[in-house]
Amino acid sequence: MIKFLLWLILLIFCWPLALIVLVLFPLVWLISIPFRLIGITFEAVFAALRALLFLPARILGGR
Repeated sequence: MIKFLLWLILLIFCWPLALIVLVLFPLVWLISIPFRLIGITFEAVFAALRALLFLPARILGGR
């Protein structure tokens, strides 16, 4: 909702820029999808490594 309100304010002050933003926003979103997937993958890998490194401590009951 906040993004929409900001876009409306931009539309009032500078309508050509607002129309360019309206057209380019879906393209930027599509380009960012692979980077999001890479981020999710790295987060999963680091979580698995952390679980593997802390497994002995969890087995021995350390806190």
